[in-house]
Amino acid sequence: MIDNTLLYVIVALGISIILNIILKKIGISQIIGYIFTGTIIVYAFDLRSAVHSHELELLGEFGIVFLMFTIGLEISLAKMGSMKQEIFGNGLLQVGLTTLVVYLGAHYLFALDAKSAIIVALAFSLSSTAVVLSYLKSSKEIYTPYGQKATGILIFQDIAVIPILILIGFLTSEADESIYVIIGHTLLSALIVLLFLFVVGKRIVTWLLHFSASSELDELFMGSVLFIVVGASLFASFMGFTYSLGAFVAGMVIAETRYHHKVEADIAPFKDILLGTFFVTVGMKVDLTIFINNIGIIIALFALVLVLKTVVIYLVLKFSQSSATSLKTALSLSQVGEFSFVIFAVAQAGNIFDESLVSLLVLVVIFSMVVTPFFITRINDFVEKIIKDSDIITDMSGLQSRQDHVIVCGYSVVGKFVTKHLEEFGAPYVVVDNSNKHVKEALEDDIEAYLGDASKVAILNALNIEKASAIIVTLDNIDKKRLICEAILKHSIDANLIVKVVSLEEKQRLDDLDITVIVDGKVEVARVLVERMLSCQLYKC
Repeated sequence: MIDNTLLYVIVALGISIILNIILKKIGISQIIGYIFTGTIIVYAFDLRSAVHSHELELLGEFGIVFLMFTIGLEISLAKMGSMKQEIFGNGLLQVGLTTLVVYLGAHYLFALDAKSAIIVALAFSLSSTAVVLSYLKSSKEIYTPYGQKATGILIFQDIAVIPILILIGFLTSEADESIYVIIGHTLLSALIVLLFLFVVGKRIVTWLLHFSASSELDELFMGSVLFIVVGASLFASFMGFTYSLGAFVAGMVIAETRYHHKVEADIAPFKDILLGTFFVTVGMKVDLTIFINNIGIIIALFALVLVLKTVVIYLVLKFSQSSATSLKTALSLSQVGEFSFVIFAVAQAGNIFDESLVSLLVLVVIFSMVVTPFFITRINDFVEKIIKDSDIITDMSGLQSRQDHVIVCGYSVVGKFVTKHLEEFGAPYVVVDNSNKHVKEALEDDIEAYLGDASKVAILNALNIEKASAIIVTLDNIDKKRLICEAILKHSIDANLIVKVVSLEEKQRLDDLDITVIVDGKVEVARVLVERMLSCQLYKC
């Protein structure tokens, strides 16, 4: 087998390229192509004995490592603090309630013993970070309300993998240590990992990136990034945690530096290639005989899990979010995730599961991951058909005859002041915002406001931006702000676009766009302060 390894790699690469080109043309995710590639390779070369190879599992796992690293790049400590409700509130409720519901069903309906039932419940409570995050990032849905909610819950799930694996280790351990001793050692190890990476590691990372960037050698900078990711992953593994935790924290550390955008762009090809390798290893686990013989059971279990998770997540979010956002988030997270493979493998190694049960559960997970890319792209259309927010105006047909109007994107603090000044000047305007809360506030203030994402072509057409006198973008989120600006300029190259920024970094990220006016909040405040000072001197105020 070793002698033919290069042949297997080349054939797998060729098959995945051909499959993904075909799937791309018909609008199907490349994830499906990678999974099918793994299955084809196993049966074409009779590699069933290599499916459980430790080296192969390790290579596949590093696809998840780089995915978690890119997530960490987008979740700085400040952003995690601002997303604490999404991560620690919604995430904890989702994992806890889903685990409880699935445990009751597995234990009392399917007669699994308590240990097996709790492990199945914990595994099924997790969703696929690889599938969902890949779609949200590529489609830009990650910046929408439901994308943010889904991201927050996924982050908590990824963090929850650590205590889940510890619990399984306790359940399979024959040692005499009490659970309190194990938890104490774990918390101490976690504290050491976090302190080292955030205190010592941050200084090392900042120096290393600065040194490699100043050399102006791209390969040296890329090598430094790879060293940081792999080093942090190995350190976390050495301390008893998953590789993914180390990569995630490393990403968060770099997110606090000024190099995070460059790092994210440079690491993307490595992440995508390794993520593809992970899904190839997933496809290699497909046992067609078991799948064909149990296809009815597999589909039924998948449908049951999908309904249960959708209902639980919808109820968790419904108290704080609109029905549409809650349902979109619930549907996007209704599948079972890749970390369940690790959980089942550890449980099987500890003799909690027998091989036939693990094979069936793995096929349920694979089936859910194969099906998800087909329906996740249609969530918006599905939800819009069944949920209508009567208190929010989405019908913009009346704007088709409007002209010389100002379009205000965003109705937060700055947006409210903008509309106030526009009213003082008697300028006609409309507000568009993707937040139910902000649109409701605008409507309560007797302002013409519409719910919509201004980065979408359909919304821009409905707003009739070709006839608008100006478009003012007041949003705070720089990623969403850039998406809107790109969409507007692509739609109408002569648009009179005025954009608010709050820092030099934001201004630099928009410099390559042909924006009419960029208003730097700090510069404008300084100008007004000087004007007021001169005014006081002139009038002796």
